[in-house]
Amino acid sequence: MEQGTPRFVVFDVETPNRWNNRMSAIAVTVLEDGAVKEEFSSLVNPEQSFDAFNTMLTGISEDSVWHSPTFPELWPRLRPMLESGLLVAHNAVFDLGVLKKCLQGYGIAWKPYVRYLCTVQMGRRVLAGRGHKLNELCEYYGIPLRHHQADSDSRACAEILLRYIRDGAQVRDFIRTYSFTR
Repeated sequence: MEQGTPRFVVFDVETPNRWNNRMSAIAVTVLEDGAVKEEFSSLVNPEQSFDAFNTMLTGISEDSVWHSPTFPELWPRLRPMLESGLLVAHNAVFDLGVLKKCLQGYGIAWKPYVRYLCTVQMGRRVLAGRGHKLNELCEYYGIPLRHHQADSDSRACAEILLRYIRDGAQVRDFIRTYSFTR
């Protein structure tokens, strides 16, 4: 990566139910100078019920998060990380939407908007004609993945982003803005 490349804050969330307004897990992988500099992950007590589908998909249940921190308890740890660089996620609008709903649901004020990259959107241009699901891209690139585990998904998304950049993708062409006010 060239010098002056942004610091990327790649994140992934898992949700407990169909409302997608709370998290049951979150993970953050920070990339700097083309390498992983920091990683953080935690189960999250969503203080809501779990749908059987979400538990089956993620392996996270009410029992497994019973003693985990709530989102407001994690926010002091998450906020500085999320503010430290350009946010990145695979299908970013979903993860950003869950973050927005958590912030609003708990009455936590944050930025009015953030700049972000979506690796799904990047992939549609970088690897046109190929499937862009996380597991498909990991298989294509040979990236290990425990799908629907926030830490693994975040790390895999970070690795995919690095591949796109190494293959010539210009980050500035893919930066978008997400509003936390509307």
